[in-house]
Amino acid sequence: MNATTFLPKLTSLLILGISATLAQAAAVEPAKRAITHEDVWLMKRVGAPQPSPDGKWAVFSVTDPAYDSKEQWSDIWIKSLVDDSAPRRLTFSKGGESAHAWSPDSRFLLFTAKREGDDAPQIYRLDVASGGEAQRMTSLTLGARVPKWSPDGKQILFVSEIYPGNADEEAVKKSAKERKDRKYTARAYESFPPRFFDKWLDDKKVRLFVMDAQPDAKPRDILAGSKLADLPGFGGSQGDDGQSLNAVWTPDGKGVVFAVSTNRHEAARASTFTQIYSVPLAGGEPTQLTRDGRSYHDLRFAPDGKTLFALTEEEAPNKVYDLTRVASFAWPFTSAQPKILTQDLDRSISRIALPADGKRVYYSFEHAGLEKVYSMNYSGGDKREEPSLPNGAINSLNAGGKALVGVWESAVNPPEIYSFNGVPKRLTSFNVDKAAAIDWQAPEHFWFKTPDGRQIHNMIVKPAGFDPNKKYPLFAVIHGGAANMWRDQFVLRWNYHLLAKPGYVVLLTDYKGSTGYGEEFARSIQHDPLKGPGDEINWAVDEAIRKYPFIDGSKLAAGGASYGGHLANWLQATTTRYKAIVSHAGEMDLVMQWGTSDSIYGREVNGGGPVWSDLPVWREQSPIMQGGNHAKGTGFKTPILITVGELDYRVPVNNALMNFAAQQRLNTPSKLVVFPDENHWILKGENSRYFYNEVHGWLAKYLNN
Repeated sequence: MNATTFLPKLTSLLILGISATLAQAAAVEPAKRAITHEDVWLMKRVGAPQPSPDGKWAVFSVTDPAYDSKEQWSDIWIKSLVDDSAPRRLTFSKGGESAHAWSPDSRFLLFTAKREGDDAPQIYRLDVASGGEAQRMTSLTLGARVPKWSPDGKQILFVSEIYPGNADEEAVKKSAKERKDRKYTARAYESFPPRFFDKWLDDKKVRLFVMDAQPDAKPRDILAGSKLADLPGFGGSQGDDGQSLNAVWTPDGKGVVFAVSTNRHEAARASTFTQIYSVPLAGGEPTQLTRDGRSYHDLRFAPDGKTLFALTEEEAPNKVYDLTRVASFAWPFTSAQPKILTQDLDRSISRIALPADGKRVYYSFEHAGLEKVYSMNYSGGDKREEPSLPNGAINSLNAGGKALVGVWESAVNPPEIYSFNGVPKRLTSFNVDKAAAIDWQAPEHFWFKTPDGRQIHNMIVKPAGFDPNKKYPLFAVIHGGAANMWRDQFVLRWNYHLLAKPGYVVLLTDYKGSTGYGEEFARSIQHDPLKGPGDEINWAVDEAIRKYPFIDGSKLAAGGASYGGHLANWLQATTTRYKAIVSHAGEMDLVMQWGTSDSIYGREVNGGGPVWSDLPVWREQSPIMQGGNHAKGTGFKTPILITVGELDYRVPVNNALMNFAAQQRLNTPSKLVVFPDENHWILKGENSRYFYNEVHGWLAKYLNN
């Protein structure tokens, strides 16, 4: 064989070899694909980890979601914090568990669950060291929640409820039967609010109970007979599971400290405050420890028991937003005046954690789409940023022993458990492989300066298969709140990448009123609830078109939910630059929203006075009042998709009905989608899939023609 015949054959062999190598590489690393609704919905949902007091273990919930709620599981998992062994499952129950609490010796675990035979959630105890089935600890008619061990591990503190006039469990049981046997279904109210979020409230009264840490021990109401608990305005902060009293044991185990409001009955006409009280374990009249214009919550003692820490808001009169700061008190109390440890930080603290070394307070706060870990000493000095990941957000942080663990996530990294002792270390991999198969990019951040001099932060999200040489429509997605911030995180209800999937660039703007930029920025929507933020969203769109040549400025859409839905309605009424609008849970009239929502006083403060005052904001910034401005070249002209949950009591369904009526009256292309079994959010799998399909279909109809 001569050289001239050998070389082509050698070249062919090399090409074949390279091709084979590339084929093998492709087999090892399959091509990434665009995100699907199944990817979003079926990612495992990892809950906040709770480390054991000895710092050796962390427990956390993992929800294994399904489109059929009957097939969904949620259980407790455990992970060693001293080695790299894989996490393992501790419970096997579809019902799920919450409020995990370790015993002081790190052997037992308390949690709340509603298991077979339970009419209401009860407290269970699991022997983590020896294994076996969890034991039911309570059997109360109205259930039990938020258990906490006493410092010596011999007793349990928890929250439950009674009916008015009840003195013991037998009386509660009798009252419950009387209500069940009633022939009528009417509800009656003499104080505000009558409903919260997606529930009509009842007349139950929240109480603190203590019992021996033994199954079926008799609980004791330590607030029974107190004048405080009988006040008409007595109550805690309202949540989905009922009221919370933020109760913790005193370090000596002889009493309980808690935060409670005494003016909840004034919620329609005043701000409500939560002050700190203490009560002896034997009961009696609680002692009020703080008397100021602040609210306190998230109470916790330092490991040495000498300092009480809390998160607090100053509750400035006639202001729509107050920063959350870290407060501390010497214990036992020597002064009712707190020391504010983050007074010099113009950001709201999200959470704090106190490792057992007793040297530093760890905390996090929102800033420009991110949330990282910081620390300071107990006096509030020597503040520093701890080692962290360059993007993403912390959404939980807890300490046990010297261990510091939490959940970290980003828009392209679904939540996982991390250790934050030094350089962050990922401890779980529930979603890593699935995330690695998706073609997605981290959000790109940019700032711009508004005509009135305000700096505005934004993120853009690009679709799968992004080509910078192509042109893409722009979808401006508006966050709710307004006291909220777009975060670099994995979102279930308005997932950035799923919204971008059909080939859109998604724009996420933190308009004025957003958190993460200081108190003045968050308060700046007072007396200007929609116009100012709406202008900033329009300016952000202008800046994105100018900055990114791949955005097609002739194909724009906007949409959002809750406050984002309010602003979507405002944009539809005041500009015709958008080809399509999507509004979920959006208010249509400021007066109607004030009168029908489950929260009204804050809206009055934001407007500058009651709705019957002669203030133009109530009319001039109601979208419905701008809808007919066709003579100005605006009004309701842009095609709009209106969606709402019928069980939404935060932005009630009448807003959506008014919106649709106005659009139809003016012959504007419009579609109303009502979810009868959803609240403020769309939380059911098939409903969520339908919602995304409707949004994608609406945008395609008006952006892709």
